[in-house]
Amino acid sequence: MNKTLLLFIVDFLFLNLIALTRWERAEPARPQQPPVNQISANTVSKDQDLVEAMRQSLADEQLSREAVEQKLASADTTLAAREHSLGQLQADSLKLTAQLVDTQKSQADLNMKYQEQGQEDALTRSQLAQIQRELEDKKAEAERQKAQLAALEAQKADALKRIEGLTVDVAVGEREKQQLAAQAADLQGQVQAERTERVKVEQETTQLAQGVGQLAQNSGELSKEIRDNRPISANVLFNDFLANRVEATFSATRKGLFGNTTKDKDTKTVFTTDGRQVYALLEVDDTPFSFGEVGADWRRISVQFNRPPDYHSSGSLIEFLQVDPRVVVVPVDASQVTALGAKVYPLAADPFKFPDAVLISGDGKGYGELGFKLDADHRGYVRVDNKLFKRLFGDFAPSRGDLVFSKSGELLGIMVNNDYCALLGDFTPMTTIPSGQESPPEKTGGLLDTLSARVQQMPIELQ
Repeated sequence: MNKTLLLFIVDFLFLNLIALTRWERAEPARPQQPPVNQISANTVSKDQDLVEAMRQSLADEQLSREAVEQKLASADTTLAAREHSLGQLQADSLKLTAQLVDTQKSQADLNMKYQEQGQEDALTRSQLAQIQRELEDKKAEAERQKAQLAALEAQKADALKRIEGLTVDVAVGEREKQQLAAQAADLQGQVQAERTERVKVEQETTQLAQGVGQLAQNSGELSKEIRDNRPISANVLFNDFLANRVEATFSATRKGLFGNTTKDKDTKTVFTTDGRQVYALLEVDDTPFSFGEVGADWRRISVQFNRPPDYHSSGSLIEFLQVDPRVVVVPVDASQVTALGAKVYPLAADPFKFPDAVLISGDGKGYGELGFKLDADHRGYVRVDNKLFKRLFGDFAPSRGDLVFSKSGELLGIMVNNDYCALLGDFTPMTTIPSGQESPPEKTGGLLDTLSARVQQMPIELQ
């Protein structure tokens, strides 16, 4: 409760107590003296103090309200400068200020009225209560207006905070925009640098791929060179020879004194190639023919390749090579090679790369390593050194029909006697006999006699 109002109520009750007390009953009669208006004087003095206190309180409140008005005006001026939208709040504040002034005026009027009524001795309790109620109402109105003013101040403060927040947000947004622009520029530079680097990497990748391809090619060539220059064990060559032999059956029919005579010859052969054609390699003794027989005309000649259990195919030609008639080949096609599943031995590109060779008997019963050397008097042949066998497996000596392989696994040639090997490289035939025909176009007797004569004309060491 307001201290001024409390003082006012206490004084009012005290005055009523004094005025209503019957002092003549409390004390014995005294001699009559001239009456002194002490109560009235006291009343006036206390009323003046109360009024003076109320006046001072109202003056203080007036000063505080004026200070509030000044702060409000200053705040309104600041808000009006910052935001036009706060004008309505300023108008409301001014309106409340005017109402507060009216209230203060009413309060001043009430104070004056109270002073006037305080000077009157005939002021009744009901009138004083009415004035008190009106004063309470005015004070309550003043408090309400003060609360509204505080609410407006809070709204203004919130509005200022929002404005400041928006200003800060705008500044932050502008700064972020600048940062994003700088980042975008940096990213563009990075993208450009990455594109340049990517082009460079692609060029380097292309060069690397070319280098890898060249390296792979060189590696392949190197691997081939290593394989070509690396000697293979004689055991491996012999085992490979045994696994890749092909069964061949020759059959020849001619007229005899007592009817037809048939001569069959079963042998085993290997396939070789000059890079263009695949041939089955044989020696003349592996066929039904013999250069020791004179005038033997064969009517029907056939050659057949067999693979267990039930594969059979025929050769169409029997060729006697120009390099030496004792070397016989039968051309075969790719389908026959595939069906027979045999390895095709390439010819040695450099027959004299290794000083030694591997000799394998034609019947597959033995093999061994031996040296060989060129013979200037007999081109197309090499002479094997029978006395310098390094390793010899099996009970055999070099003879006609034995095959000679280089240490790299390529085919060098075929033995034509115990000392000389005919080098293979040219498969040009000297004589060809068709196979599978009932009557060859040329009599075989004359052809075989010609071949035999060619052998007999050779130097004695080659026969």
